[in-house]
Amino acid sequence: MDVLRPPLIRIGGRVYRKNLVQEQAFPREEEEDFYAGPGDCADEPCGAFVVEETERGFQCRVEVPSPLYKYIIGKKGETKKRLEAETRTSISIPKPGVEGEIVITGQHRSGVTSARTRIDVLLDSFRKKQPFTHFLSFALNQPAIQQRFLQFKEEVLEKCSKDHGVSSSLFQNPAKLHLTLGTLVLLNEQEIQKACDLLQRCKEDFVEDFLGFSQVTGGQPLTVEVAGVEYMNDDPAMTDVLYAKVRMKDGSDRLQMVADQLVERFVASGLMLKEWDRVKLHATVMNTLFRKDPTEERNSTMTGKSSFKERESFNGQNILKPFQGKLGPWQPQERTRRGVSHSSGYQQLLLKGNNLQLFENFHFGEVQLDSVRLSQRFSSDASGYYATSGQLCFS
Repeated sequence: MDVLRPPLIRIGGRVYRKNLVQEQAFPREEEEDFYAGPGDCADEPCGAFVVEETERGFQCRVEVPSPLYKYIIGKKGETKKRLEAETRTSISIPKPGVEGEIVITGQHRSGVTSARTRIDVLLDSFRKKQPFTHFLSFALNQPAIQQRFLQFKEEVLEKCSKDHGVSSSLFQNPAKLHLTLGTLVLLNEQEIQKACDLLQRCKEDFVEDFLGFSQVTGGQPLTVEVAGVEYMNDDPAMTDVLYAKVRMKDGSDRLQMVADQLVERFVASGLMLKEWDRVKLHATVMNTLFRKDPTEERNSTMTGKSSFKERESFNGQNILKPFQGKLGPWQPQERTRRGVSHSSGYQQLLLKGNNLQLFENFHFGEVQLDSVRLSQRFSSDASGYYATSGQLCFS
């Protein structure tokens, strides 16, 4: 048999390749049987979902948010018709805009299972293409932080407004300053409630341990410093995103651990896609997306593949120089990194590639983080921050 052209076997409208297998002879060896009977699942994952036996055959129910119905129906119903024909099933879909279950029925379990598997693949593919609707965030919009951010904006525009691309439209809305932990696509109330419930379970499972929770004092807020700016790309002369760095005041990694475990739990639940090995703790202060569309919600750098299209970068070289602003110098404790010691205000030496770059270290202030919020994109509450669908409170 030619290994490059194995024989093809058609089963239930599907085509399988019969590969060459090195076999040993055993007594009472049965002949090969490629038939998948009505009670078999063939190559489909039987245990992944429930298929019920009914008087007329078999049935499976799928919870699907109404915005995704159209991807199962297809243009002029072609996708639904093809699924039904190839799996010999009937697929019942609720009316557009009506939340409910998609019901798959058929005479054979294997056909129902195959239809369910294909629907799951379709839904997973199209869900990944949906723009995110919510995100987990820490709010950084306390009055003191907002005031210093506005002073930072004023100083930058005063000193760097003549630099290419620098304008007031690049700056974040101070009322919406925040840290983004991860983004979610939640398409109905059931999915939003599922995310809220998971937040509370996270608090009980591990967040309380990190915060030193007790019945008497409750959880202790995380006190962080917002200081220093960095850029996302490799060339400061072609900057798209400038962000403020955030670190625990006590030097611990508790904030990083809480953020990483929250994201890990949400990824495991299927509510969030894994993007990075660790959460990048940063607060966006300037973003060229804001210039392109003033109505664009100023959320974070995690806005999907389209985020970096048609952007006009700005020259951030002068912004990233040592900053002598109206706030007075911030004196960090003397540290040594790669043999370079520094303790002067606003200076931080970072090794980037093969070049030693001198970065500004602007001090935005300190803030106590007392909750993780499930924030809704394109929204505002009474304070100007994003509307909150749910939250995990530390106290």
